[in-house]
Amino acid sequence: MPDLDITQYTVRPGLGRHMVLDERSLAYRRRYTGEPIKPVEWTPKVPVLDQQDLLAQGIHTSQLFEGVADTDALGSCTANAATALISILRTPEDLAAAGLDVTDPVAAEQWAIGLYSDATHRDQWHDQAWPATDCGSSGLGVAKALRGRGLIDQYGHATTALELCRDLQNGPVLMGMPWPAAFFEPVGSLALLDEIPDWSSSPIAGGHEVCITALEAVGQDDHGLIYDHTILRVQNSWSASWGDAGSFRMSLALYQTLRDQIDLVQPRLDAAR
Repeated sequence: MPDLDITQYTVRPGLGRHMVLDERSLAYRRRYTGEPIKPVEWTPKVPVLDQQDLLAQGIHTSQLFEGVADTDALGSCTANAATALISILRTPEDLAAAGLDVTDPVAAEQWAIGLYSDATHRDQWHDQAWPATDCGSSGLGVAKALRGRGLIDQYGHATTALELCRDLQNGPVLMGMPWPAAFFEPVGSLALLDEIPDWSSSPIAGGHEVCITALEAVGQDDHGLIYDHTILRVQNSWSASWGDAGSFRMSLALYQTLRDQIDLVQPRLDAAR
């Protein structure tokens, strides 16, 4: 097994991301070389999913996996985020052929749970997997799962704010991040995490994976990006009733603050370009 940099977080319903960095793949990241950065938006074809309240949605894990009891929530955020992302990259016909029905949120959530299982088995550094242990997974693991299913050609990493903004020009990005307890309740109509009072002193509840779907605003001056005025829109997987229709926003300044605990992975479909 290659040397990996692993940071594990407490897995709990709704939160199941671990940060796993592989120096071999990080070495292939594309450094920012001055490419134009403009506002951009990517729209998932799949509805906002909900990895919580599974039973209320009519989702029974006992029916999806043999010998598994029903559970009402899973730490399947990596796969839920990846499901939103792949629904952007692929056509409806491709997605249907892969078994992902973007017209049915329940069927799509069930597909995401299957992808979560796949990702946990790809995370070979872990000695557990779903089913039946809700052990969490990583952005790296779910990217490998998408590639193993033939849904992407490759994946790349970004490690700076400029690389992230550059990559968003070409497609959505998976972001793994720490999740302070204060982030559970975003405030204001924009659900901007930066505006949550005293969030920095809030205890870390776990790790979370989300899908960045838009570079909504770009602040720039003669010196470059203005991080406080450059805003990301990020799709969550806790239902459309959470945040702003299932999404939240954060500034690049907040990204910079949390950067040491964030990993960015962009699954790509380069052959279609």
